[in-house]
Amino acid sequence: MMMELRWRIPQLPAVEQCIAVLLIASFAFQICASASDVIYYEPFDESFEGRWVVSQKDDYKGVWKHSKSEGHDDYGLLVSEKARKYAIVKELDQALSLKDGTIVLQFEVRLQDGLECGGAYLKYLRPQEAGWQPKEFDSSSSYSIMFGPDKCGSTNKVHFILKHKNPKSGDYVEHHLKYPPSVPSDKLSHVYSAILRPDNEVSILIDGEEKKKGNFLSGDDFEPPLIPAKTIPDPDDKKPEDWDERAKIPDPEAVKPDDWDEDAPMEIEDEEAVKPEGWLDDEPEEIDDPEAAKPEDWDDEEDGEWEAPKTDNPKCEVAPGCGVWKRPMKRNPAYKGKWHAPLIDNPNYKGIWKPQEIPNPDYFELEKPDFEPIAAIGIEIWTMQDGILFDNILITGDEKSAESYRLTAWKPKFEDEKEKQKAEEAAASLSDGLSDFQKKVFDFLYKIGDIPLLDAYKPKIIDLIEKGEKQPNITIGIIVSIVLVILTVFFRLLFGGKKPAVNVSETSTDASAGTSTNQESIGEKEREEEVENENENDAAAAPPRRRPGTRRDQ
Repeated sequence: MMMELRWRIPQLPAVEQCIAVLLIASFAFQICASASDVIYYEPFDESFEGRWVVSQKDDYKGVWKHSKSEGHDDYGLLVSEKARKYAIVKELDQALSLKDGTIVLQFEVRLQDGLECGGAYLKYLRPQEAGWQPKEFDSSSSYSIMFGPDKCGSTNKVHFILKHKNPKSGDYVEHHLKYPPSVPSDKLSHVYSAILRPDNEVSILIDGEEKKKGNFLSGDDFEPPLIPAKTIPDPDDKKPEDWDERAKIPDPEAVKPDDWDEDAPMEIEDEEAVKPEGWLDDEPEEIDDPEAAKPEDWDDEEDGEWEAPKTDNPKCEVAPGCGVWKRPMKRNPAYKGKWHAPLIDNPNYKGIWKPQEIPNPDYFELEKPDFEPIAAIGIEIWTMQDGILFDNILITGDEKSAESYRLTAWKPKFEDEKEKQKAEEAAASLSDGLSDFQKKVFDFLYKIGDIPLLDAYKPKIIDLIEKGEKQPNITIGIIVSIVLVILTVFFRLLFGGKKPAVNVSETSTDASAGTSTNQESIGEKEREEEVENENENDAAAAPPRRRPGTRRDQ
């Protein structure tokens, strides 16, 4: 080996050759030392069959597959079906003690189809009872540590749970790390690391960045605390019957005033209101659609007498209102509501009762957690998503070694996936016919269309906006048209006159004269769906109308 190294650097002086050899030897020693700190490593380069054991319990129907990570040649352990329970386990050659030195638990997960509801965590099992077999692995199999992402409903966190035995009671209790980090929401590969240090500290890393640090013996970091409280409420202590916890009570001497009318309504008609000039009493708000035609295949005997669908009465668009006019309601100045006696300090108030404290029979002192050894690694999850890929499961006694695996096994994949994601987002942005500015403009115009004062013009405003989305080059014309509509309504309210209604369709046509009408927005379909959803919501909120072309007797 030394002769080979000297042959590779013949041009260096003798002293420098020696220094180079020492540096190379030192580097090689570090690699060997790092490798010796690796307790277990599973890259899934080869099939898991024969090394990992799939649970044969009836509940676990999910099929595990040895599969490539999407877009890579790197293999992993894949959750291949939706809405299934999965369980698989790997027994270690020798149980691992967690009581001495540093231990790093690390693995990769890629949520290739996202994660809306399901787990992607690992369970580090302690030695099981005599006679237990890996094929019997299930949710009841005892573990020492559970670690990894979990997301469903309000749950969104990277679990770290220590199952610790109470030396006084003999019970195993799950202690959850408080305020754990949330799960990354993208579809990229992420590496999760839990570092257990001999000073009782635990650190949770995501992609090599520390997201949470805690102390096993701190009640502020784990729930419930590993060390129980010294005292507990006496379970046999009962609150006295005469104990009064009310800080305030109604004044027993208070009397309702004679002029207090509890039956006065909250609102009354505004007697000073006057029907607006030009109100069309005899005009209905809706009329039969004059452009509607009876379908050719309509059969009066089978379908009943055909009726034209209703449409807004155009006469009402330029008038203050249609139909029977009613005075508006206003707040009743005489309204006082139900009378209640005012509250005063309770002379018999004794405070909130609490049982007295007694010594906790399960209390114990602890200098270090009594970690159970790790005898196996298991994945036991329930998930609604497929496409969850586990990879590079590592247990090591050296933080540098874990970092090295992150840099070599995970980092290149992550960077490649991130670049591909950026390229896809850029391509999607370029294919969209609307610029970000135009999108903001049209979103703002949609909000304007929802203003109650513009209800009469809302269909025309929406139609204008949709035209603008199809033809981004007429955005300015669309804005001008809608501004004219707003000014028309403003002048009508300000001066009370009947300004002629603006033909917004003609205005938009004039404003867009000379522009191309052949451009279509890629986002048109999405916007149409959004408008349809909005219309459905509006229809649900509005009074039900007769369906066009329905039978009279239905």
